[in-house]
Amino acid sequence: MTTPWGEFELSRFPDDPRDRLRAWDASDAYLLRHLAEEGVPLDGAVVVVGDRWGALATALAAHGPVQITDSFLSQEATRANLARAGVAPGAVQLLTTQDPPPARVDVLLVRVPKSLALLEDQLLRLAPAVHAGTVVVGTGMVKEIHTSTLRLFERILGPTRTSLARQKARLILCTPDPSPERPANPWPYEYTLPDGIGAVSGRTVVNHAGVFCADRLDVGTRFFLRHLPAGPGAGRVVDLGCGNGVVGTAVALADPEAEVLFVDESFQAVASAEATYKANGVPGHAEFRVGDGLAGVAPGSVDLVLNNPPFHSHQATTDATARRMFTGAKRALRPGGELWVVGNRHLGYHVLLKRLFGNSRLVASDPKFVVLKAVKRG
Repeated sequence: MTTPWGEFELSRFPDDPRDRLRAWDASDAYLLRHLAEEGVPLDGAVVVVGDRWGALATALAAHGPVQITDSFLSQEATRANLARAGVAPGAVQLLTTQDPPPARVDVLLVRVPKSLALLEDQLLRLAPAVHAGTVVVGTGMVKEIHTSTLRLFERILGPTRTSLARQKARLILCTPDPSPERPANPWPYEYTLPDGIGAVSGRTVVNHAGVFCADRLDVGTRFFLRHLPAGPGAGRVVDLGCGNGVVGTAVALADPEAEVLFVDESFQAVASAEATYKANGVPGHAEFRVGDGLAGVAPGSVDLVLNNPPFHSHQATTDATARRMFTGAKRALRPGGELWVVGNRHLGYHVLLKRLFGNSRLVASDPKFVVLKAVKRG
């Protein structure tokens, strides 16, 4: 990536030579050019929100920015890209969306996320640190910036306009008005689950902003909950890509002897899963971990993995995440252990499972979804 601060070699995390997706796009480059062309002073407190793979933090590392991200993978990519650029450890402060935000922000740079709720939560959390002199610039591809995005900036921070589009990217230019009262932060959000979905029927769900289907139970999870493995003796269970933790909580409620590991690469998701688990007073043992799938879980130490894999990486449709999740599950499972997967019928996960495990059985299906089971042999 060529910027006014030099050229940088950037990669996503985990680094995969087969991955043709770049670690930056035109919106990152547009924002950096704008900062240089407008002479935006960067000697104050610079905060970068939603930097997807560390492109912005790496380019601006000499100015000691604070990066705030919801993604473990993005944070690891940033670490790797900073090291590749020769940036000293600690020169860029890496925070998560669950950490207390900085007390003062002089330059706020926002890579618009896919989730409007996450944007709302982060702007509301940062608003007290923004002052009349703060430079606020958002960036995203044209298809990612909507009228609702601009209204959110305006409602929380102040008057907002957009730039002309360049290379299908656009900037959001906001003039902070710290005087009006800001709306209360509605996140985290709680609701009661419907009946007819097994052990979690009528239970409470807690969702932090940005978690998939944060205001309702998505239809794929609803279908999965109706077809989870039945009976006690599940042993060590992983809710892989746990989201708000409904699936793992259902297992723990049905089998108090089960040891459930909730894992997701989203800090917001794992916080939601822990809050959901605790809100329902579930007995038994649970662990909550933010990380890269099952990396760090000992081989052959798991009895059951439950997974509803995402098939998008930001705006790109890909099975790379599912493939890595399935591969990690096979490594972590003991011989005879099982991976249960729910997914859209058209995604063809049975092909991946047969290739990896040598077997795949259809547990349940409807016109849209399938639940598949693969068993680790030997």
